Amino acid sequence: MQHQQIHGSFLFGCRLLRAEIILLAALLLVSSGCVSTQKSSWVAVRETPNNPLATTLDVLNPKGAKPSARTMQMLRRYNLDQQLGGNRAALIQQVQSFATQESRHEHEYAVSELAYLGAKDAEKMHREVALELYTTAILHSYQYLFDQQSGAACNPYDPQFRGACDLYNQSLEGLLRIVKQEGELHPGDRRTLKTTNHTCQLDVQHFSRGWHADDFDRFEFVSDYQVNGLRNHYHTYGLGVPLIAIRRPHENAEPTEQFYPPKLAFPITAFLRVRDPNAANADPNAPSLTLELHDPLTSPGLVVNDRNTPMESDLSTPLAFFLNYPELQDNLISTTGLFNPEELRMRQGLYMVEPYDPNKMPVLMVHGLWSSPITWMEMFNDLRSDPAVRDRYQFWFYLYPTGQPFWVSAGQMRDDLTRFRNTVDPERRQPALDQMVLVGHSMGGLVSRLQTVESGQQFWAINSDRNFQELQADPDIKQCLATTYFFRPSPSVKRVVTIGTPHRGSDFANSTTRWLGNKLIKTPMRLMAGREQVVARNPNFFRPNAPLQISTSIDSLAPDSAVLPALLSAQPGPWVRYHNIVGAAPNDQWYRYFASEGDGVVSLESARLEGLPQLASQITVPSDHVSVHRHPQSVLEVRRILLEQMSELDRLPFAAEGAIVTDQPEPVIRTAAQSPVVQTPATPIFAPPVR
Repeated sequence: MQHQQIHGSFLFGCRLLRAEIILLAALLLVSSGCVSTQKSSWVAVRETPNNPLATTLDVLNPKGAKPSARTMQMLRRYNLDQQLGGNRAALIQQVQSFATQESRHEHEYAVSELAYLGAKDAEKMHREVALELYTTAILHSYQYLFDQQSGAACNPYDPQFRGACDLYNQSLEGLLRIVKQEGELHPGDRRTLKTTNHTCQLDVQHFSRGWHADDFDRFEFVSDYQVNGLRNHYHTYGLGVPLIAIRRPHENAEPTEQFYPPKLAFPITAFLRVRDPNAANADPNAPSLTLELHDPLTSPGLVVNDRNTPMESDLSTPLAFFLNYPELQDNLISTTGLFNPEELRMRQGLYMVEPYDPNKMPVLMVHGLWSSPITWMEMFNDLRSDPAVRDRYQFWFYLYPTGQPFWVSAGQMRDDLTRFRNTVDPERRQPALDQMVLVGHSMGGLVSRLQTVESGQQFWAINSDRNFQELQADPDIKQCLATTYFFRPSPSVKRVVTIGTPHRGSDFANSTTRWLGNKLIKTPMRLMAGREQVVARNPNFFRPNAPLQISTSIDSLAPDSAVLPALLSAQPGPWVRYHNIVGAAPNDQWYRYFASEGDGVVSLESARLEGLPQLASQITVPSDHVSVHRHPQSVLEVRRILLEQMSELDRLPFAAEGAIVTDQPEPVIRTAAQSPVVQTPATPIFAPPVR
């Protein structure tokens, strides 16, 4: 008997311990949820700027850098090596005097190297001398790379060729740093520069299909920063100086500019073009220089003297620099959105980090519970690095307060997308906007799917068996309810990618977390007052536990939520395809002790979508819930889906004018001319409220 009592006490203690662990896990839903793992700093300032010549020319040596072995050999050949410590301009002129048609390349390179090293030595104490020598180095490295007089082509296999590229780039960066000390450079500026034997006119021009001259506020140098917060760093090699351009708000802005976040930073590459001194009307004694500011996202390369020339660029560092602003810290935004939805309401909406392009298809990324658009930056960074993707797609992000029920957020997103379309394309003449792809993580997948289904009466029917028109409420409240529960599938959304989405709810939304959610999440006063008014004026009108009476997102994600089965059974637009990515966390994760098989928050049963009409693909990736949308396999799957859409549209010459894509066992693509078109308005059945 005593043994049985001890054994029973032990089992009871184990049950208590397990209950405490489950309670702790439940609390973690409110303390971790879908929240991003935010880096403490997206970028860090380097002690010294990154410089590829630091190794080849030892430019960081406190005793002073020395020319390369090949330049020293040439100096010794002309007995000039002893003059290295003297007047650098005089030495350069002597080297030039020995140049012949056959030795032109060798001498151009040597002059560029000597000028660059002289500028590095002079830039701290003699800024004007350094500026003159940097300009000299640029001109001669440019001449080495694009010499048209001798007719001799550079040998791209010679290490000196890449050395000349580095000399050009680093000399241009040195010049820009000195000019920046005197004031910011802006498109349209003009100034005079001197070399060791020329006076040059410099004009600043920008070349971008999206950014305007007024967008440029100031520049930072990519080489000053080390990227910490992004897994992959995308840097291409060629000619030019990668810069971080910081945008400024300005007058006469285009309508689309209202969707830019504040303090937006974007990539720019500076290239200094030297006009051919032998060209018509050119003054050989006064070279004309143009500082070109190129957007690497729209200008993949340069054409110099009829040669295709790769452009040096960096897409990741400007992105990380932008994300480093304190106002964009994910934990701040996501926590506000969860616990105080009303405070985030004024910031809710669609955001763009690149200029709007009417010819590119939108990819709209929708975050999940206790999260923000920052959670997409890894995937965005990877997808944008692919030229095939960025040439055809533009990436947008949707921010919404995640403390409110997901169907409320879906209605607001529906309104925001309509407002965006009415702003940029009120006459519906931009067909690329009708090939939109939504990518949603966790709860964001539910918000996204609600953009693509027909509500019919079923979403209202789970609230009440009475007709909606019988409802007594103020017009604005009734209008808001109509927007939430009555809607048509958006004709603009062609694909939805859901990642780690609780299609059948999550067991973590249990009685404990739901109680905590109701205690911690501040229900917006407008929503609370409207609900109380409706219930008070309509006694016995609503079903018990009607969705109308649910006030938090955690309640809305419970497995017994009546909206979830309604969404699963709702009829999608016939043009929509669905793609689903499911997370399956490794078995060695600690939370697998109390969580069912799945990603640790969403079970496999809830995450999978077998039997869903128009499901085009479904994969499982080995990842937990917080990281599933950043997993390389998820990124590759989204890339595959985007390329698939491109391929299908490319097979239809007039697909952009109304293609309907249906999913069959063997995918069939039909055009509007071949299939009956379902007429779907761009707005909800009831006019959305003005907010």
